[in-house]
Order: sequence, then structure tokens, then C-alpha cells
Amino acid sequence: MYLAIDIGGTKTLLAVFSTQGKLLESNRFPTPPEYGDFLKTLEENYQKLKHLTDIKQVVVGAPGKIDRTTGTVVAYGNRDWTNTPLKADIKKIIKLPVTIENDANLAGLSEAILISHQYKKVLYVTVSTGIGAILVINGKLEPEYVDMEVGSMVFEHEGKIQQWEDFASGKALFEKYGRKASEIEEPAIWYEMSHNLALGLTNVVGSLTPEVVVIGGGVGAHFDKFADRLHEEMMIYNSPLVSLPSLRQAVRAEDAVIYGCYELAKQLEA
Repeated sequence: MYLAIDIGGTKTLLAVFSTQGKLLESNRFPTPPEYGDFLKTLEENYQKLKHLTDIKQVVVGAPGKIDRTTGTVVAYGNRDWTNTPLKADIKKIIKLPVTIENDANLAGLSEAILISHQYKKVLYVTVSTGIGAILVINGKLEPEYVDMEVGSMVFEHEGKIQQWEDFASGKALFEKYGRKASEIEEPAIWYEMSHNLALGLTNVVGSLTPEVVVIGGGVGAHFDKFADRLHEEMMIYNSPLVSLPSLRQAVRAEDAVIYGCYELAKQLEA
């Protein structure tokens, strides 16, 4: 069995999978604001799990920049924690092999494997509080791209230099209109969002040449509201030297990270 841990900004999810990928049980708790309190709460909730005796691997999805050599999370995307020895701290609690990986990378791995029978080179883009991306080739995370920060790409937008995620993320959408993606129906707003997304996405596609782009995250959950317009905007900026890939919505919303944990654990055991 494998244990998956998804550390989110508001909640942390623990899930136990069989080696065949069946979700056996899960436990969810609010993520405490302080790192020390988080570790205590994690241990309490881990002890509540029923399937503990046969766990072989633990994979943790952390939202931030990771030093994979030491298992340290240098900076979190949704917490002000810095340089936390997350791998060592979780091993003290669980006393099993622990692997730390970026949560968006794990979500992308999960989504890419779902369509691996159709596509071998998958770009997963999460549009949520910020914007992140990972390239998955032949069902595996591509090592040289695991630290991509595409949301930090800079553009001239509305007369000033801005990072892509500062004007095209879910956070940017909320800051401008005071509403979440789930609350927006106006085509004009989604047209604008599509334009802003296409600016950055065209650059990423041109650099990585994926066969398909999977859009996930909180904004990606509403892909049907902007899919057609995004494709049109991509066509405007597309170069004849670059083949425009298929665009599709992520299949898993809440559970993509934990299933990515499972897939990585399975690969580590192979």
C-alpha cells in the first residue's frame, strides 16, 4: 500500500491506496497556519488511519519550491513557511520511505497517465491562485522541467511589465472582479481571461512542443466557459512553425494530487 499526502493551503488530505490503485481510505483536516502545529496535526490524523501496517511508500505533495536532495521545501506557495525539512520531519512521524514532490507536478503526472494511451508528451498547466506547469513524457515527470515556474514569465500588460500569473491567474481574476471563477458567467470576462492565458500559453507551447495541453486548477475546473475562446486566441498567436496542440480539461479536480502521489509511489517501487 501507499500513503499519499496533499498539503493544501486550506486543507491537508491523507489517502491510502492499494498497490493496484484502489483508494482504501482518506482523512482530511484543515492545514494549520504554523508549521509546528501542522506536524502535530498530521501525526494525529495519520494515527487515525486504519491501513497502516502494509504501507511501503509515502509520497507528499507540497505547494512550493523543493530541494529534492535534502527533502527541504525552500518556500511554499500558500504558506509563509520557509526551508522546512519536510521529508525528515514526516519520516520521524511515519518512519517509512518518504518522497517530496511539488503538488502541481503530481497533479500533472496523474492527468497525463489518464491519457497516456493517446498522448506521450503532455503539458499540464494549473491555473489557480497562481499558474504552474509540468511536462510529462511517457508517463513520467521530465526531470529538467520539475522546477518550472511559468507563472513568473514576464510580459508587457496594460502598459507595465507583469508576471503572467499577476494578470492571468484565479487570484488576478478575483482581484479585478471580486468574484471567483465559479461565480463568473459573463462571456466578456472569459474572453479577457482567454486572451491573458493565451499570451503565456503560446510561449510555453512554443518552447516545449507538447502533443496536448491539460488545463487544471480552480480556473481550469470551468474550462467549458472559455475553451473555445482560448483555442481561438491560441490560433491568433500561433506560429506556422509550431503545431498547436489539443487543449483539454483536467479530469480530476480535488483528487489529482493524491492520485499523482500514488502514481509516483508505484514508479518508485518498480
